[in-house]
Amino acid sequence: MKKIIVDETGAGERIDKFLSSFAKAPEDKNEEFFLDMETTRGDVIRSIREGQILVNDKKVKPSYILKEQDEISIDIKKEKEEVVPNKNIKLEIIYQDADMIVVNKPSGLQVHPSDSEKINTLINALVVSFPEIVGIDDGFEGSWMRPGIVHRLDKDTSGVMVVARNKKTFDELKRKFADREIEKNYVAVVYGNLEKKAGVVDKPIARAASFKKQKIARGKMKGTARAAVTEYRLLKRYDGFDFVEALPKTGRMHQIRVHLASLGNPIVGDAKYKRRDLIVPIGIERQLLHAQTLKFELNGQKCSFEAELPIDFTAFLKGLDEKSI
Repeated sequence: MKKIIVDETGAGERIDKFLSSFAKAPEDKNEEFFLDMETTRGDVIRSIREGQILVNDKKVKPSYILKEQDEISIDIKKEKEEVVPNKNIKLEIIYQDADMIVVNKPSGLQVHPSDSEKINTLINALVVSFPEIVGIDDGFEGSWMRPGIVHRLDKDTSGVMVVARNKKTFDELKRKFADREIEKNYVAVVYGNLEKKAGVVDKPIARAASFKKQKIARGKMKGTARAAVTEYRLLKRYDGFDFVEALPKTGRMHQIRVHLASLGNPIVGDAKYKRRDLIVPIGIERQLLHAQTLKFELNGQKCSFEAELPIDFTAFLKGLDEKSI
């Protein structure tokens, strides 16, 4: 059971709205947030009505207005369900062997099932050809929904992902991600031109007071500020945009998006972290962030995998090239 003491930032807000913004960051083993990333407000409302969420040990309505020092108790029980295979989702398999599957995840595809989406995810597609991954998890509540998953990408971020095919590989890769033994390389297109062509963003990240997103740890925030470090360098400069490479040295949720935005250069198409005065270019429907490579050692072998840029990404860069001619 999780408990939250409401402070001044939550007081005066409806409990369903307050809780629906919680998300769990899987890379942070000590993260306090109790809900999964894809949990909806409807999921929260159902849990409140079913008495799985209480205020001061009493059942309340979803419209209950929180008061400072209210104690919210959360004890959500999720029944284990079967992962439904979905053969209609086509995946690009970069590599596979007896221990792992490496895929180029397209943007717009959720990684694993959630309460609000149980069929159209990467995992639903993978179990069609790799049913053995079912049951490979860490045993935590709801982990049946993410079998074989050792790291995640945001729904609208594309790129390379590795999925474990057996428990031994699952545990080893989870450890390597936690111990920062895996090299991750991303590319992105950002608004504006970077002040420095290369650098390191070493700024801790915390939950914003609204719980709706991450933020650089200053001012009002929730939870513990966590160290976050991202190296970056300019790959190509355009008029009003830069094509950059980012190498996160830590694994905080939305880390690259938050860090680049903190430089004054948010990622093109990133609705959550861009400034209001920036216009999303026509045809861009997601943040132009792509996980390009993963490098690590497994079973004494050095592994390196690369995911090619998707069409929307290359088309945008091509358009910038044509304008610069």
